[in-house]
Amino acid sequence: MKRAWQRMLSGRRLDLLDPTPMDIEVEDIAHGLAFVARWNGQTLGDWPYSVAEHSLLVEEIFARQNPGIGARWRLAALLHDAPEYVLGDMISPVKAAIGSGYGELDARLTAAIHLRFGLPTSLPTPIKKAIKAADIVSARLEAEQIAGFSTDEADKLFGKLDPNVARGLTIRLRPPADVRADYTARYASLMAEV
Repeated sequence: MKRAWQRMLSGRRLDLLDPTPMDIEVEDIAHGLAFVARWNGQTLGDWPYSVAEHSLLVEEIFARQNPGIGARWRLAALLHDAPEYVLGDMISPVKAAIGSGYGELDARLTAAIHLRFGLPTSLPTPIKKAIKAADIVSARLEAEQIAGFSTDEADKLFGKLDPNVARGLTIRLRPPADVRADYTARYASLMAEV
């Protein structure tokens, strides 16, 4: 049988086909996501735009769109792309070409990650939809600010921005070590509120 596990920097051995919450550490997630580039690295700037940076932005947008929402659900927003720390970030056309296999791996990892951090394995539908809405706003900002899309093109693909939600939000391109530290700190802050 082929190897289906990966050794993490924490020393954990994560089985991709049967992940368990015990093999998941936030430091591994933060490290992996800080080094995974969104947009397949096709972004402007001297640093790739990482999934960790994107996740921090999605959590901020989610909180803006849902004032007073509990820390538990903000944590879910921060972790919305956490499986990508081992699966990588694939653009939607690639996911569609691969088929259901990617989705099944993602779902298993998501369930284990959620259990590890005290979230339900499957998020309530309204929360899942609200996180997806924040994710789309983030993608819209990224598309225009760093991925070379015109405003019209970004509007057509992702929808127009709500100026109240987008006010003051700019895409930041930073060294992975800085993003990793901020991701871990934001996780710790949210866990202290849960």
